[in-house]
Parts: sequence; C-alpha cells; structure tokens
Amino acid sequence: MVVSDGREQRIPVTGIDAGTSHLALLSWSRFLLVSSRTSRDEKGTWNRNAIVYSPGGYPMSHLCIGDDIEDVLTDREGGIWTSHGDEGIYGLHPASSEGLARWDTDGAQTWGPLGEKRLPVLPLGAIGGTTEGGVAWLGWFSPEGAFVTRVDPALGETTSYRLPQKNIDGIAVRGTRMLLSHAFHNRPGVELARLELVGDAWATTSHVHLRLSEPVTRRCVQGREGVLWICGGDTWTRIEA
Repeated sequence: MVVSDGREQRIPVTGIDAGTSHLALLSWSRFLLVSSRTSRDEKGTWNRNAIVYSPGGYPMSHLCIGDDIEDVLTDREGGIWTSHGDEGIYGLHPASSEGLARWDTDGAQTWGPLGEKRLPVLPLGAIGGTTEGGVAWLGWFSPEGAFVTRVDPALGETTSYRLPQKNIDGIAVRGTRMLLSHAFHNRPGVELARLELVGDAWATTSHVHLRLSEPVTRRCVQGREGVLWICGGDTWTRIEA
C-alpha cells in the first residue's frame, strides 16, 4: 500500500517468498523485497534472496545480496546497503563476512569495508541505519560496543564513530544531529535519544520516552533523509532528527 497526499493506493504483488523479511524503496518507483537468508544449491551457486519489483508490482530481476541480512537500506542512486548478523559474518558467503556491503540492482557488490576502509573491529550484527543524501550511515555492534559508519561512495570516504548505547534499532541523521531509537517490541513504547556531533564524537543531548497508540514489532523502524519512521500497528509516526 502506498499513501500519498492522504490517498491510499494498493499494489498487488506477485512472487513473494514466505521468508521475505525486508522492504526497501528504489528509484523510479521500484521497490525491493529481501529474504534474510540464502544458501548454496547443488552446484555451489548462492540462491537469489532479493527481488526488484516494478512500480506495478511485477518482478524485474532476482539477485543475491549476502546471507543473514539484518538490515537493508537503499539510496538515491539505486544502491542497496546491507548489514549482516553473526551467522553471515562467520558463514561462507564472502560479502557477508565483512559485516557491511553495498550492491547494485544487478546483484554486484560495489562497496565493502576492506583496505583503508576497514572497520575498527569486526561487527557482530546490525543496529539500524539511514541515508542522508548520497551518504549511508550503517549502525552495528561488536564485543567492544556500538558503532556507526558513515560511507560516502562518491568520495570513497568511510568514517566510523563509537555510539554511547548498544540497544538501538533505528537511526536518523541530519547534518550534525542524530536520532536513535530503541523500540520495546510488542509494546507501544519507544525510547528516543538525540545526539550532537562534537568534534569527532557523538554526544547524547536528551532522552525521551515515546508512547504510541499501538504496539511496535520487529523491523518497525526506518531511517531516511533525516527522518525516523516508526510503525505501531497501522500507523506511522514521523520524527525529525
């Protein structure tokens, strides 16, 4: 269902797998459906776990974008960003082992945290992410705490920052301001933290408890272009970073 200017448009979609767990928007009104897991077939080829759909809800292409996908983002250029869990990082898929990756809509990996772009420590899982213009902010955690990595594909720049808290499921960034969320799943409560970038560190400036009219569920929070969207039941709440 698409809601625009107060009107609803329902688009029938074909070919949805039972394991589908992520939805993301793409340019030209296309969208992406992703299953978290993949495996090899008898020939050793990784099964495709993502489908690009046309604006009318028809499959356009099938691709594989790694294993044990915990979070999916898309950017203005049509890039697909994935963050992976421990079964992917310590599994056999080569791109998943890096923890973070960017793909094009043909399924080719276009970025990974290698060489000079290496992360400070190896991730164990994702804690949300967001886009800001052509930049992606990818949140992740490790035994040494939580981090967020800013990736600018156009300039080839990658910068990682430590975050003051680990229990995060949503991130929104606008300039030097950041908004973090921690939803209490199956309950109508969300903790929000506002941060400011001071020098090369993010500092917490305030905490707020937000109560929604209906309970929130897993993967109910999405960050995009400086806004955090939180879904409780059939209602989306919009919060500016």
